[in-house]
Amino acid sequence: MAPKRVLLIVTGGIAAYKALELVRLLKRQGIAVRAVMTQSATEFVTPLSMGVMTEDQVYGDMFDLKEESEIGHINLSRQADLIVICPATANILAKMAAGIADDLATTILLATDKPVLAVPAMNVRMWNHPATQRNLKQLREDGISIMDPDEGAMACGEFGPGRLPEPPDVAARICTMLGQPFDTALTSGRSPTTIPKAFEAQPDFAVGTHRPLFGKRVLVTAGPTYEAIDPVRYIANRSSGRQGFAIAQAAAEMGAEVTLVAGPVHLVTPPGVIRIDVESAMEMQAEVENALPADVAILVAAVADWRAADVPEQKIKKDGNGIPPLTLTENPDILASLALHKLRPKLLIGFAAETEKIVEHATAKLAKKGCDWIVANDVSGDVMGGDNNAFHVVTKDGVESWPDSPKDVIARRLMERIADEFA
Repeated sequence: MAPKRVLLIVTGGIAAYKALELVRLLKRQGIAVRAVMTQSATEFVTPLSMGVMTEDQVYGDMFDLKEESEIGHINLSRQADLIVICPATANILAKMAAGIADDLATTILLATDKPVLAVPAMNVRMWNHPATQRNLKQLREDGISIMDPDEGAMACGEFGPGRLPEPPDVAARICTMLGQPFDTALTSGRSPTTIPKAFEAQPDFAVGTHRPLFGKRVLVTAGPTYEAIDPVRYIANRSSGRQGFAIAQAAAEMGAEVTLVAGPVHLVTPPGVIRIDVESAMEMQAEVENALPADVAILVAAVADWRAADVPEQKIKKDGNGIPPLTLTENPDILASLALHKLRPKLLIGFAAETEKIVEHATAKLAKKGCDWIVANDVSGDVMGGDNNAFHVVTKDGVESWPDSPKDVIARRLMERIADEFA
């Protein structure tokens, strides 16, 4: 049977970042997803990240000549089995109720004859406003399915109904509407060692002074990235991921809820850590954005600076005509893009693996990347893959140099330094 197809419309609410996780969950259920993003949604999630997750073009321009020459707004709705608006802001709900079509998303919704599911997310006062409730009543009468929001704390600091339901709950509702079972075993991350909820993995720990990061969300990247040259070969580096994994473990032991985005490494997931495995820099960037918001982001991964501009579908063969040219293009700068992100972590820490002028290069990187700290180390020896490391922590206030120590000791010291910063 052909896979079910969902057209996901993402609008501009703070919960838009959860749409990336929803796409991942739906694809794990065997559902094909195509995305439409409103202009305001791109202020919260980049089309690049959404395109990586859907593995398809992201639509948004009502006046794209190629798309509209093929009557794109009609075809997009006809090619889907279900249209989902997630998050659905008060603004788009009002437009739907009034039949307004002033961009690609609302034009699709007015033109479709397919089932539609709206998943609202907004401030509690906006949700309770008579106009919103009147619009919801009209939409239900028009045959639109509405998924009630969750109740809880919001980004604005208020409490009440209006939170976007968690992506697994939304994915389950979508599966029900598509008439297929929702396999809960497929909701965890890509690694079979992923633990769905960090605190459930540490039931014997309690809140206390030995857990100074309890309640904080920490995002860690680790390992190398593999950039394909062809289906067999790739560009990589010698990063083992051990330092990043040690930092993730230390953060979990100190009470944080930890998400670890790991490149291709053969390491056991630390207890209490939510792990997501990726391969390329593009995938890592998408999963990093998907893991937001976070209080702290520690980008330890040795991301490849370049990737092949064109990757053939077949292995490149020797043909006797000499060495084939390899054209490279620059990978995204995950650290710099995170520094400019709408959901920028309160404390953003980058790593600098250097072979000379360690502190000098790290200081320049701190200014260039827009992060809060740079942790620099000398990798000219056997640090990559070795047991020990030595750090220089560069901040706007100066440089702290830490002696050569086992990587787990270094990791614990770094997390203690972070805990002091929040204290």
